[in-house]
Amino acid sequence: MTDRLYYTNPYLREFDAAVVERTVHDGKPAVVLDRTAFYPSSGGQPFDEGTLDDVRVIDVVDDDGRVLHVLDRPIERPRVAGAIDWNRRFDHMQQHTGQHVLSAAFDRLFDVRTESFHLGADYSTIDLAREMTPAEIGRAEDEANRIVWEDRPVTVRFAGAEEVAALPLRKESRRDGTLRLVEILDFDLSACGGTHVSRTGAIGSIVVSATERFRGGSRVTFLCGGRALRGYRGLRDAVAASVRALSVLPADLPAAIERMQADAKELRRLVKDYQSKVAAQEADTLADSAVTAGSVKLVATALNGWDAAGLKTIAARIAERSGHVAVLISESAPAAVVIARAAGLPHDAGALLRTIVNRHGGKGGGRPELAQGGGVTAPAAEVLATARELVASSS
Repeated sequence: MTDRLYYTNPYLREFDAAVVERTVHDGKPAVVLDRTAFYPSSGGQPFDEGTLDDVRVIDVVDDDGRVLHVLDRPIERPRVAGAIDWNRRFDHMQQHTGQHVLSAAFDRLFDVRTESFHLGADYSTIDLAREMTPAEIGRAEDEANRIVWEDRPVTVRFAGAEEVAALPLRKESRRDGTLRLVEILDFDLSACGGTHVSRTGAIGSIVVSATERFRGGSRVTFLCGGRALRGYRGLRDAVAASVRALSVLPADLPAAIERMQADAKELRRLVKDYQSKVAAQEADTLADSAVTAGSVKLVATALNGWDAAGLKTIAARIAERSGHVAVLISESAPAAVVIARAAGLPHDAGALLRTIVNRHGGKGGGRPELAQGGGVTAPAAEVLATARELVASSS
């Protein structure tokens, strides 16, 4: 069993220890120490990084009582000097203690349980048992920050099962035996093995940055301390850049974006309308110059500047003419291919397309009257020659 120094002193940055075991974890060298300040991934909190002498610790794993320190290269010395990455550790302490405060706020104000917690590299989340309204989330955020600014002490102690049974834990623990309890004075008491700040003031602030529905409840994304500051700076810079680009005041930014979205929607409608008109003209021009292939009039050509949707519109328009078949391919590779035939013809557009992609690459499918494919890498001239051959032989 490893003596876990972070249980009693999460502010410990450096320590010395004896190597009691050398092993391999996921193909990487690893050691077990008689004691450690390195926190292993557990309870939603990521592992600590740092060094053992001059060897980098790249992962820390809780392995049934042992703490495995996974290394970037082997270490042979019997004793080592450990140093954790303090910036990473303190960030985790801020986020984890902030989670206790925020979860307790939801529990105290609304009797809503936190089902799970995840501390990520950029933000943290809690999943709440029911869906919360924006007003409720705002109240919980205010209450959590009140506790932060009151700078209440955060203490750690250990208690046996009998004592724990009589304590008002916010959430019942599933662990047996002695529990490590983290208490925020007169606000929260939870069983937890993570690292925490010693006073709530060290959290700095708790900011809810996003919420979403999740499994019948709410997923709340939040930032604490340094992350909250960095999040504010990112938001400030984004707003400032948007204000400069749109030449509006910050308060007018939402309305300006709504106007831009409306204008863009109208522009897309106009473009689609003009494209339809141009496509109709293109289709009529091509249909007028169709060549005879067996018993049908065939339009087989490569078109520049049209995507698959445009080719489909043109081909469908050509196929409105009696006795016409259209095989259109885009000029740029990988090319899109569309095949359409007029009603009453025996040609199967889907079968024709499958034969073409089998010969020239790509994929696609469709119905007898209309088929569409893409990813064709062969030269357009070769694809069209195959199409002319197949249409003529099917007539």
